[in-house]
Amino acid sequence: MAGHSQFKNIMHRKGRQDAARSKLFAKLAREITVSVKHGAADPTMNPRLRLAIQAARAENMPKDNIERAIKKAAGADTENYESMRYEGYGPGGVAVIVEALTNNRNRTGGAIRAVFTKYGGNLGATGAVSHMFAHVGEIVYPPAAGSADAVLEAAIEAGADDVVSNDTGHTITCAFEDLAAVSGALLAKLGEATSAKAIWRPAQTTAVDEEKAAAILKMIAGLEEDDDVQSVYSNFEVSDAVLAKLTAA
Repeated sequence: MAGHSQFKNIMHRKGRQDAARSKLFAKLAREITVSVKHGAADPTMNPRLRLAIQAARAENMPKDNIERAIKKAAGADTENYESMRYEGYGPGGVAVIVEALTNNRNRTGGAIRAVFTKYGGNLGATGAVSHMFAHVGEIVYPPAAGSADAVLEAAIEAGADDVVSNDTGHTITCAFEDLAAVSGALLAKLGEATSAKAIWRPAQTTAVDEEKAAAILKMIAGLEEDDDVQSVYSNFEVSDAVLAKLTAA
């Protein structure tokens, strides 16, 4: 019975992982489709599409899925999605930004508001918390891309603003509006990045205890469950030990 139970647990866990992967691929495909609708089907002529494809590759999305999303966008019956940003406060007064792509803003807004309410947060107006963040481009390279000095030199030449290098790799930041240009210049110098995307980076953080951190992580997970939600950002701060404990649970 123990062996059978273990097998069932493994299969159940694999099922959850497969479902999460499928959901992620769907979100990446939506971004690719929207990028084509707002530009062109050629990534060399469409910086947003190039970044979307790069993000998909970083998550090991199959090439067939990427090409299918591009072709789908060319169809006349493709749904029209709009980019939405929701801002508010979560447990402990932490700031939260939610980015979504939706074809029904009433549905998406209602669903996001419900998650905020469920975890003791409240949704505010656009601009309520974004002033606590910097909207920047983030480009990540693996350690094998080069030495810290070599990556720094390439980043400076590409027009980036900052580079942080450590054992896990190189994180390059630039102005949001320069992301496509800097990413393209680095591609020529260092090869393909692990990821290249726009992010909301906290300019100021809010310290919380373990209980509040647990509630915030559950709230973020609830938001990310929504098919329309693409990304969630928060400015909560907690010790590495507490974060490791919570994420391992």
